[in-house]
Amino acid sequence: MNRVGAVLAAERIRLDLPAVTKNQILDEAGRLFAPIDKLDAPRITASLIARERVGSTGLGHGVAIPHARLGEVRQAVAAFIRPSLATAFDAPDGKPVSDVLVILVPEQASEDHLQLLAEAAAMFSDRRFRDQLRNQDTAAGVYRTFADWPASTP
Repeated sequence: MNRVGAVLAAERIRLDLPAVTKNQILDEAGRLFAPIDKLDAPRITASLIARERVGSTGLGHGVAIPHARLGEVRQAVAAFIRPSLATAFDAPDGKPVSDVLVILVPEQASEDHLQLLAEAAAMFSDRRFRDQLRNQDTAAGVYRTFADWPASTP
C-alpha cells in the first residue's frame, strides 16, 4: 500500500461538509482527528491555520493538502474532506478547492513528511486519480481510491 493509504482511515473521511470557508474546513479537520487519534481539536486547527498563513496549501485543480507538525502526533495521520461547495483556498490557479487531504506529522518528522507530501501531490497531479476520487460518494470508496493508487516507491 502507498504512504497516503497507510495513514488515512475511512473514519477520517468527511464528504459533503457544509463549509463555506477555508477555516471552517480546517476546523472540521481538527474535529475529525480528535476522537480517533486522541488529539486536541483546537490545537490541530490552530496549527493548520498557522501553516496556511505561511502560504496556501492549495495546489490547483481543486485540491489542497493542509499539513502541520504536532508534538503529540506519534506517527503521520491523514484525513480527507470534501466540502459540499468548492471553497476558496488561495490556490495558485485561483480555482476553489473541492478535495482536501489533511496531514499531521510528528514535530521531528522530516524525510518521511516530505515523502508523504510528495506522494500526495503526485496522486492529485494524476487527472485519472482526481476523477476517480470525485466519483466516489462513500468514505469507503474514497479510502479505496487512495489505498489502490500505485505507490511511487516500493
